[in-house]
Amino acid sequence: MTSSMPPGQDFCARAGINAAELSELLDQVYRGPLESTPWASLLEALRQRFAASYFTLVLRNPAHERPGLIVNASAHGPLLPGEPSYSEQYYSICPFLNWPVEQVASADQVMGTSDWLVHDFYRNYLQPLDLRYVLVSNMRTTAGMHCALFVCRNHAGKDFDDSEIALIRLLLPHLQQAVDLHSVVDQLESERRLYATIIDRLLVGTAILDETGRVMRCNPAAQRLFDARDGLECRQEKLCAFANHESRSLQQTIQKMLQLHQHGLDDEIEVLTLSRPSGNQPLNILLRPIALNHECQGGARRPAVAVFIRDPADSPQASRKLLRSLFQLTRTETEVAMLIMDGLTLDETAEALGVSRNTVRAHLRGVFVKTGVTRQAHLIKTLLNSVASLA
Repeated sequence: MTSSMPPGQDFCARAGINAAELSELLDQVYRGPLESTPWASLLEALRQRFAASYFTLVLRNPAHERPGLIVNASAHGPLLPGEPSYSEQYYSICPFLNWPVEQVASADQVMGTSDWLVHDFYRNYLQPLDLRYVLVSNMRTTAGMHCALFVCRNHAGKDFDDSEIALIRLLLPHLQQAVDLHSVVDQLESERRLYATIIDRLLVGTAILDETGRVMRCNPAAQRLFDARDGLECRQEKLCAFANHESRSLQQTIQKMLQLHQHGLDDEIEVLTLSRPSGNQPLNILLRPIALNHECQGGARRPAVAVFIRDPADSPQASRKLLRSLFQLTRTETEVAMLIMDGLTLDETAEALGVSRNTVRAHLRGVFVKTGVTRQAHLIKTLLNSVASLA
């Protein structure tokens, strides 16, 4: 028999848990989305409480063309031995996939012990792993995500009792909300990574400063500029210009941005140019405050200022494949276009390709026709502004 949600205020007692223990578990439920391995602390705490071999949270069920997203707590660590086999093969014979949502029950209780012990999923997958008893709950969050919670005990263990089922039922609504939060955070992080990749592709260095003006993080483009030490570097998390007077000006500007941040203002920007010992064109710097959205105590570092860095000598490298596809260019026309975008003259382009100047001119005429422009400056602008630079 499955257990139903009992009414009344004695549910914690029925679940065999006191207020302090429940508070700790709920803290782990809602802290789970922020852990490097989501819900690792919660799953391990529950595994120990249940004296289970494995405690498993399926955040995404396997499908024919993709593996599942599965987090485990076990004596073996967060990865379940044989899990790839489950994703690649055994999920298709898993008897729990179509169980009613929010039903909390064991395989023995629903299928009957005799039927469970002859089921292919048990005999072929679980039995070799010394797993005998399985408690299952499928979940559907308010955002529409389908997840599942599995608790497994070995052959020396016992089936799950009413208090253990009651505890899972007590935690399920909170876990569903936390999974929705994780989904939102994961989506935002995916978008952030996408934008960060594009910014780096455009050769824009970015550095995020905390409320003391120290660098919290930077993207690869900024790190390359810092490592070059040609006009700007990062010393002990502090941005330093090549010239002393420019360093003072940079720090004064950072302090101004920090004050704007403290007042919740983010619509003002400052720009600077920094000279370079190499004699190359000065670096262009843009600083912008990041609005203050919440109070923070305990010394936690928060983003306060965004710094954007451009080297005027750099130009984004467009994707050859996309340029060809966008403008229907031939391979040679694409190479000519790439070199012209880099600022090479016709003679320099001819030398780079090992062809005559007239050959380059002929291919360039083809590029003009296919891009719909008639002037070289307009061509460069068209190519640089195309989506080919974003790939």
